[in-house]
Formats: sequence, structure tokens, C-alpha cells
Amino acid sequence: MDNRKAILFSAPSGSGKTTIIKQLSKRYDCFEFSISATSRAPREGEKDGVDYYYISYDDFKTRAAQGDFLEWEEVYQGLCYGTLKSEIERIWNNGHVIVFDVDVMGGKNLKRFFGDAALSIFVMPPSIEVLEQRLRSRGTETEEAIAKRLSRSAIELNEAPSFDVTIVNDDLQTAIDEAVKVIDQFLNQ
Repeated sequence: MDNRKAILFSAPSGSGKTTIIKQLSKRYDCFEFSISATSRAPREGEKDGVDYYYISYDDFKTRAAQGDFLEWEEVYQGLCYGTLKSEIERIWNNGHVIVFDVDVMGGKNLKRFFGDAALSIFVMPPSIEVLEQRLRSRGTETEEAIAKRLSRSAIELNEAPSFDVTIVNDDLQTAIDEAVKVIDQFLNQ
């Protein structure tokens, strides 16, 4: 197996991609999670270098201008997310398959960069209503933030055909089983 591969999970916020990735990580020893950089503040319980690399907005923009990112996006005014080039090398040097948990535009950008060395998976919520329910149940978002995320989600859902595979996360175990099937096939190519 060629370990210089990447698996990209993208979805609108609240679709369950992070939950699916956590379950898959228990199954595949070769997976190493790519830690994204963000300009947002850590949420309760999150740790720098574990959940994200937390970088101030100004530092983020400076590093982007210096070419430190493979891809990055200012998702909302003042809120940036991106993939550091150093993170890719770190994981591949460990002999692992990179697993990305990125927003939809980040997933599309990474697929363009990696080409056939990446499997891009779009995690689709069963409906916008279920997505809204999931966002509300987190209890971490303001009404304004939920409205912004739902508005963005409506646009992101149209991007599903740009990905190699779309998995509907209506039932978590079914979604995980579908992901295992396509990942096994990809890793054994």
C-alpha cells in the first residue's frame, strides 16, 4: 500500500463528519488526522495542536501570504481555516495516510492538489432540518451563528457532486459501514 495517500472528509457543519472520522480512526492504524489551523478561539475542552492549531487572525494572514498553507479560506469575516504544508510532510514522514476533516471548499481545494492520491468523501445530512437540529443540540452556537451556518450549508450541499463519494449520514453505523467499504477499496489500489 502506498501511504502517500489522503482521505478528505467534507460536509456542512453538523453533518457528522467528525463523529464518523473518530470511529474510522479506531479501525485504521495507518490513519493520522491532519490538524487544521484556524483563527477562531478554542471551544471548551479543545487543545492547541490536538483539535486545531490556533493562530491569531493577523498571524494566519501573514503565514498565508508567506505560502505556509496548502489551502486556506476565510470562511466568514475574520474566521480562517487552512492546512499547513508542514502538517502534510509531518504525517507522510510518519508513514501514515492523511485524514482531513475540512469544510467543503477546503475539500475541493485539497482534492485538486492531491488528485488521485486522495479519496474525497462528502458527508450529506439527511435534511436541512436534521442539520439545524444537530447544530442546535451542540449548544455551542449563537442564533446568529446557526443562521450563518445553515445559509452556508444550503450552498455547500450543491457541491456534493464534486466529490468522489457522497455518504448520507442518516444512520451513523450505516454511514460508517459505507465509508469503510470505499476506504478499503481506495487503500488497496
